Parts: sequence; C-alpha cells; structure tokens
Amino acid sequence: MQVHLINPSHIAFGMAVITPRWLYVLAEATPRQWGDPVIADETLEAFDPHRISAGDVVGIGIHTSNALRGYEVGRAARERGAYVVFGGIHATLYPEEALERGGAHAVVTGDGDAIWPQVIEDCAAGTPQRVYTGGREAGASLRKARWDLVPRNRYMWASVQTVRGCPKHCSFCSVWRTDGQEPRQRNVDAVLEETVELRRMGFRFIALADDNFYPVTLEDLRMAERREDSARLHELEALRAERFELMERLAKLPSDMVFFTQITMEAAEDPAFLEAMRAARIKGALIGVESVTQDGLDDVYKGFNLAGDQLVDRLRQFRKHGVHVLGSFIFGLPSDRQDTFDATAALAHAADVDFAQFLTLTPFPGTIDFLKWEKKEAAAAPAVDGIPLSRYWLIPPAKRPKIFSPHPAMTAEQIRLGTQSAWDRFYGITAVWRRSRCVRSLRARLAFVLVSKLYRQMYANTGIATDSARVSRSVSWARWIAKPLRRLFAGRPLPDLQVPVH
Repeated sequence: MQVHLINPSHIAFGMAVITPRWLYVLAEATPRQWGDPVIADETLEAFDPHRISAGDVVGIGIHTSNALRGYEVGRAARERGAYVVFGGIHATLYPEEALERGGAHAVVTGDGDAIWPQVIEDCAAGTPQRVYTGGREAGASLRKARWDLVPRNRYMWASVQTVRGCPKHCSFCSVWRTDGQEPRQRNVDAVLEETVELRRMGFRFIALADDNFYPVTLEDLRMAERREDSARLHELEALRAERFELMERLAKLPSDMVFFTQITMEAAEDPAFLEAMRAARIKGALIGVESVTQDGLDDVYKGFNLAGDQLVDRLRQFRKHGVHVLGSFIFGLPSDRQDTFDATAALAHAADVDFAQFLTLTPFPGTIDFLKWEKKEAAAAPAVDGIPLSRYWLIPPAKRPKIFSPHPAMTAEQIRLGTQSAWDRFYGITAVWRRSRCVRSLRARLAFVLVSKLYRQMYANTGIATDSARVSRSVSWARWIAKPLRRLFAGRPLPDLQVPVH
C-alpha cells in the first residue's frame, strides 16, 4: 500500500513561491511502516493518476478555490481502486459534499496532525470511517514537516507555522471560525528546530505561515487590566512573552535569513514588537488593509483598522521599523464607488506599501459574509449548468462569476475592470522600479522587480481576467520569471548549522 498526498490546482506554474505546508506535515504524520508518501503539488505540475494502485490511500487537501479540481482528482483516484480521503478547510465545512462529489471514502474535519495515522490504519484494514473529527490540536501538539521530501529546486520559500488561530472576527474571513479565536502557539524550540533544518537545506527565505503573528495586542492587555482579570492578563502576557522569545532566537540565526508573516495593523502601535521583528529579520508582512475608507471598514467589521491619513501614518510605521508591507485590499464593498480604485492605489503608494493585492469581495463559506449572501442573494440568482450560485465553487472556472453580490452603484464588470486597473497601475514597471529603492543592492532590486511581476502574473490575471488567452500568457510569463528568481532566493546549504540556545 502506498500513501499519496495531493494539493489540487487547475493551473500549474512549474515553480511555486511558498511550499504548501500541509502536504509535508501530513507526510510527517504518516507512519514510517508505510514508507515515504508520494507528494503531488499541482501548482507545479498536474497529478498523474496512473501512479495510483488499488488499495493505496490518497489524501487530498482542499480549500474553496480548489475544491472542484480536488473532486476531479478524488474521483480519478477512486476509479483506480484507492481509498480517497479529503481534508482541509472546505472539507471541514462541507464533508458530505466531499463524500458525494469527490469519491471520498472518508473526510477529516479540523486539524489532521494527530488523527491522520488512524485514518491510514483504518484504510489499510478496509474499514475507513465516513468522517473523522480532527478538532483543534493544542499548539504543543502541532507537527513539524517532512522537509526531506520537498523538491528543493521547485520552491522559492519554505514555510513554518508558529501559531494557529486568530482572535479577530472579520466578516470575510473563515479562519477564526475554523481554526478558532484562541491562539495556539507552537513551542519555540520546535519552531527553531524546523527553521534550522530548512536553512541547512539552503532555504534562506521562510514564510511564517500563521493566521496572525500578532495574537496579543496592547489593547488586549489594557482591557484585561481594566476588567481586573488577573488570570487572563497573565495568560496574555505569557503568550506575548513567547512571541518575543521566538523573535529573539530567530535573530540568532544566520544573517542571510529573511522571514515573512501575516499580521494585523495594530502591531503598528507596538514599537517594541516591531523592533523585535526587525531584529529577527522579519522583513515582510501581509496586512489586511481591506478598505481605505471608514465606511468600507465598517462593511467588513474591521473597526480596529484606520482610514485616510491615519491609515497612511500607521502603514508607514512598519517601513520605519524595517518591515515591508504586502497590503491586501478588497473591492466591491457596498460603500465602494467608481473612484475607489484609483484612491486605493494612490493611498498604497502614499503609504509606502511595497506590494499589494487587490481582491474582489467573495463570499467564502464559513464567513459571516457568506451566510448573509447565501440567505439574501444567492437563492434568487440563476443557476449555472444546473449548479446554484450558492455553490459557486462547483461551477467550472471559465463559467464562474467574478463578482457575486449586486452592487448599489456599479456593475460586476465595472468592479472587475476597476480591480484590474488597480493591479495594472500598481505593478506598472515604472512604479515597481521606483518602489524597488526600498532595498539597496542591485541584486535585491532585481529580485524586487521580478517578485512584483511574478506576483502580478500569478494572482492578478489568473484570478481576475476573463480572457483565457490572457490567463495562458500569465502562466507562461510566471514560468519564465520563476526560474531565475528561485536562484536569487536560494542560499548555500549549511548542513552543520545548530539550533541557537535561549
């Protein structure tokens, strides 16, 4: 019996920016008696079903965007006589759908870190359960990854998780509902050991693949003090101290290492935390700005963000402390108007945002937005090929709508074109070269330009464009850019590197 782990995708770029961590975590969880799992990441190349034999176990991880391709892979694997198991956020939300449409014998909901060995044993015995409840593993129980199985020359960045869960409750995000609002932090030693293993292999750039790297804000501490809740205050202080310990020890790693994470904007109010990030060489952070207006922030329940000039000042705090910002913006909010697109791109420039992504409002399952949309709007929308719009992820990508909610002031096409124009304006070659001055050496500026163009090709045209020829050209460009870029990110292997002590 052979174990297969598959990350499905309709589009293959031949090279990927960040390793899909879950593949290698489940590889670590696979009992050694079954040998090394066969790992297939379809963002690199399409999976070959002929590699599957009867009696094999095929694990497929899906989120909403790749669920349809995942079901195609699952059915093909079942036709080959394999046991098919689905997991991931989407399967957690819709286990019956994976069973019915994906040819699944079993579905794992929640975390798969601990329960995956039992799933394999049951399949080997011919007695898989329909649904396994993985629940939420404690931070200390979260597994490392089998990085010895990664194809080193196919990924630019590796990924390490330090915390799971997010205490926020943004309306467009499902993380706090699926992963929980209580931060589950991994042991600092475990994080450092995994990070050192990756640097030994030659990975210099590491994504800290966290739901929110800043789980305890200064306001959280103040609120606990005002409530005179000493137990909660001590708990929060301990979590915060662990963050600082982690960054202190990351700072002791080789000076050529660079880290990137995801964080809320409130960290801008915490200069001690930002200075610790600088010392740890956490040089980049994805920050959910979402909207540049207060009305837009109210639309998405993100009142803890700021708007206008205050937003510019807050974003600049990150650059001041050596943290480059990837700002994430959402278009199509009810308060958006035709001038929102240019205003957003202009603010991103004024705030010294180094990278940006411009997304259209999409109701993802598990979010408050989806519940509202499904109840009020999706039921009245016409079906596509017999599939109700409330299950849009089952519609083939070429026929899938780009905009889902009727807007009070703009058509769906106006929103799509406005979003595309924001990408085009922000990632024009002149604008990119001007922003590349944020780094010093010519090599670093070249890497900045290539990353900017690659990011645009991978995430703008393939996600927004309705012209299949434009999508195809973007994939070709991404394949061409990725090869030299990977070499710029790679480092010399350091097989003798030791874990720094506290």
